[in-house]
Amino acid sequence: MKWLASWIWGDGEASPRNEWRCFRKTFDVPSAGAAESASLTITADSRYVLYVNGTQLGRGPVRSWPFEQSYDTYEVGHLLKPGEKNTIAVLVLHFGVSTFYYVRGRGGLLAQLEYEDGTVAIATDGTWATAKHLGQHPRSPRMSCQQGFAEYVDATAWDKDWITTEYADTEWSNAVVLGPVGMEPWTKLKPRDIPMLTEETVYPVRVESLAKVKSFKLTTVIDVRAAMIPGSEDHANPLQFTGYVATTIRASHAGRATLGFLAWGECLRACSLNGEVVEMKRFYGVTPERYVDVELSQGDNLLLIDVSGTMHHGKLQIGVYAEDPAQFEFVSPLPRFAEQSAFCSIGPFDYHVNIDHQSNREIDWEDEAYKEILGAVKQAEHLERYAERLRAIELKYISEADVFSLCVWKKDNVKLAVPAQLHNAVIPNIEAGVVPVFDGYDTEILLDFGKEYSGYLSFEVEAAEGTILDWYGFEYMSGEYRQETYGLDHTLRYVCRSGRQSYVTPIRRGFRYLALTVRNASAVPVKIYGVSFSQSNYPVAEVGRFECSDPLLNDIWEISRHTTKLCMEDTFVDCPAYEQTFWVGDSRNEALVSNYLYGVQDILKRCLRLVPGSKHQTPLYADQVPSGWSSVIPNWTFFWAIACSEYYEQTADKAFATEMYDHIRFTMDHYLQKIDDSGLFNVKGWNLLDWSPIDQPNDGIVTHQNVFLVQTLRVTAAMGKLAGDAEGTARFGEAADRLSAAINEQLWDEDKQAYIDCIHADGRRSTVLSMQTQVVASLTGVAQGARKQVIDGYLFNPPSEFVQIGSPFMSFFYYEALAKVGGVSLILDDIRKNYGNMIDHGATTCWEQYPNFLENRANADMLTRSHCHAWSSAPAYFLGREALGVRSLAPGWSVVEIAPLPCGLKWARGSVPHPSGGRIDVSWSADESSKTMKLSVSYPSDVTVNIKLPEGYEGEIKETKLGRSL
Repeated sequence: MKWLASWIWGDGEASPRNEWRCFRKTFDVPSAGAAESASLTITADSRYVLYVNGTQLGRGPVRSWPFEQSYDTYEVGHLLKPGEKNTIAVLVLHFGVSTFYYVRGRGGLLAQLEYEDGTVAIATDGTWATAKHLGQHPRSPRMSCQQGFAEYVDATAWDKDWITTEYADTEWSNAVVLGPVGMEPWTKLKPRDIPMLTEETVYPVRVESLAKVKSFKLTTVIDVRAAMIPGSEDHANPLQFTGYVATTIRASHAGRATLGFLAWGECLRACSLNGEVVEMKRFYGVTPERYVDVELSQGDNLLLIDVSGTMHHGKLQIGVYAEDPAQFEFVSPLPRFAEQSAFCSIGPFDYHVNIDHQSNREIDWEDEAYKEILGAVKQAEHLERYAERLRAIELKYISEADVFSLCVWKKDNVKLAVPAQLHNAVIPNIEAGVVPVFDGYDTEILLDFGKEYSGYLSFEVEAAEGTILDWYGFEYMSGEYRQETYGLDHTLRYVCRSGRQSYVTPIRRGFRYLALTVRNASAVPVKIYGVSFSQSNYPVAEVGRFECSDPLLNDIWEISRHTTKLCMEDTFVDCPAYEQTFWVGDSRNEALVSNYLYGVQDILKRCLRLVPGSKHQTPLYADQVPSGWSSVIPNWTFFWAIACSEYYEQTADKAFATEMYDHIRFTMDHYLQKIDDSGLFNVKGWNLLDWSPIDQPNDGIVTHQNVFLVQTLRVTAAMGKLAGDAEGTARFGEAADRLSAAINEQLWDEDKQAYIDCIHADGRRSTVLSMQTQVVASLTGVAQGARKQVIDGYLFNPPSEFVQIGSPFMSFFYYEALAKVGGVSLILDDIRKNYGNMIDHGATTCWEQYPNFLENRANADMLTRSHCHAWSSAPAYFLGREALGVRSLAPGWSVVEIAPLPCGLKWARGSVPHPSGGRIDVSWSADESSKTMKLSVSYPSDVTVNIKLPEGYEGEIKETKLGRSL
């Protein structure tokens, strides 16, 4: 493409924190036919929403490394008005911080409109008008370390018609030209390599509950991480530091008050109030909620908080509550900071950025210069003793309100029957639902969408100016228990203008339940005309199907399908709520599931190509990309290489296999450098496989990693053969053999007849035996001969003394191993047990974890962290592959086997997509007592199909070949 456009932005910071900036260009379109076909090419840093003549056309760009910035192209001829003034408007959301799906660049917009004849009608330059979106509060808190910012919009401060041609932008400024295409940090531009995501409107199914509530009177969130550590916004690595935050709570009346901290275990090591240390035993509430009742004096009360720790998020959340008539505000404890901020920091005394694949030092948590402060500061003026480390916290790091805490913590929560008319709020196109208002209380309405979705919230209301609508989405509730999303601020505060109005959020969220709390309501009733949600995912057709005689398996297959779809965005992502992150290892399993459901390949191809971009962070490749967290899980890199090979098996795309081999060879050469003198793989990293108490230290020789490295080296050798690299094929094959021999020599415990979990960095042999280690030894072929017979026995009868499987992700590998040794019946039984438990609890998507294991023990009601996690969608793959019996025997599915296994089922039917188009349909019924089966199969005619009845069965086979369409 020939670019005439320049990168543009506004005055001020190059990379402002959480800035929404609006751009407009009004232009004439000729009345002749030149504009009948026109295309608009656009990209932005960080995200954009595009409007043409007031119509929203698209969102983007897809996530990418800044040095490979992706751009989108839209057909816009149908929206242009020949012979009239036309307007292109763009809302750009610049994060200004690195996340788990974005590496900090700088603010910028690039756009170009071309007619069919090649004429460039408009291009971004200094004539475009720009202004900050004054209704958006840039001081809203971070959603999480993985994501950007929560949303706070004041509709009274911004004209919604700014996207239209009629809007007068005379008070806007001219855009600032940054430079041409190819400038830093966007040195290379790449066209979008996947289709635009869907936007399918869904609605709540009912009003779940109504309540009148009271919460904190005063709240704030402080980004302690960014305030304490300069440069921390440029990366998303965890860090550790020692330091304090101080403020004054000014109370209108003396009396008893509650201080609340909802900091997800961070930023609350200790605190003092008016010079008295608050003993931690006085705090109550289930972690991460911590509350303490205190006596506040009338006037100023000094609050000093030790915020030291090791943290990723680094958010300090503070709430203050007392009965009326007390009112509160935060004010600076020092007059010299009064005009700058209500908060000041002392420190850091020491800090260190942790990178898990490098050597990290531990800071001095017992440093007396740091520790003495909590007891030494008795009154505000004592802070001046530490002037060299004392500074006001910038306002941009301090939020005006903590909407999350206001939605979660309730001093009073009085449940009420839902009036019939309020259900109108969830039924589109009828009379509005009127929100009841209660004197002295806020009103909470809880909406249920019936299942989890991922996308963009919309609503239409009528209200008085200044009415506050606080929206908060979460995934799970059961009876009185509501699983609050600690560590994730999925809130939207919307301050109403007067009258009827609508709003569409530009920020993606995932949830099932949506709580609306109406605050500051006046005598004018608040009317809800509609709430809807735009489900947004990679566009897929529902090709894959499965149904059988067991209704439970049918329900499980459905939640697996829905989960996979929700986690297909511009890449595969782990979950639509907590992270929205492309975790490299997760995507290998997700891709196999997707192959049996949707048969699409572009999304996986895009995922695989993104990974090598992380080599500037580490030659071992990062475990989530593109990301500001330079983190390595070796297994995740191994799974990526295996997925590259499986992509070839799925598509027979030899050119792509050759392309990826170069990257696989690069990182495997670096992994081989981690083979120590013992001949084993010994690495410092995040040595993860499963969420369970297996012995997998982050430094040392971890058996499951060594075993998966053997498999990866063999995959690399095979890819080398495809690429014509004879030397590499031999070298990696020999390395795999040597490593396998070393594992069997040093990591097998002959007395216990099992592979140990690890050898620690100090040389200690692990005493832990786990099913995880035995599973991968069987699956990868490292276990051979008599040892494999022993290990395969464990697959069928897991010893009780072994650490058991703790996540559906690990179950995927367990099922793979079972399928190889004839354990399909056990796969179905395990699916019924573990996924059936999800169904019993009303799951509409697959959970990240199995319930009541390590991370959930603080709260028995918390069944899992994330209730929608695509790494858990194994049933949709194994039911199609084993119960229907559809599996590929050759690259590109040119040869396919149909070999169903009844395993107690009376019948099953379904479809599996073929990667070249079309599908394979299978339907069978079986009589176990007579060992007979009726099997019907249809498939594309150019596919060679081998059809097999189960061993010991007789019956009839009906076979239909379908011609290819042109």
